[in-house]
Amino acid sequence: MNVLITAANSAEAYQLKSKLNAWSILLGDYQELPEIMVKSGKMVKLPDPKSVSYMHEMLTLCLDKKIDTLYVLREEEAVLLKESEQLFTEYGIEIVYQNL
Repeated sequence: MNVLITAANSAEAYQLKSKLNAWSILLGDYQELPEIMVKSGKMVKLPDPKSVSYMHEMLTLCLDKKIDTLYVLREEEAVLLKESEQLFTEYGIEIVYQNL
């Protein structure tokens, strides 16, 4: 199982990562991330929710990274992703909204 957790620069993302039992867990954020972590592949830069094509960019990223489950930790991301949840489901990607 491949998992993507948003809000990589938050403590909540790391707490969730330690609780999950998954093959591969990738942390991502649209806010600033340490460049060394992005280049090493341990974190990924996510699209900005302010982008007009945010939902399509997120879907493309999830498909490219073979993500099965997307954990959304930020409200602004959750609001947009809820609108296209059916599309993600059609591609076999489950969206989990944490503490929202």
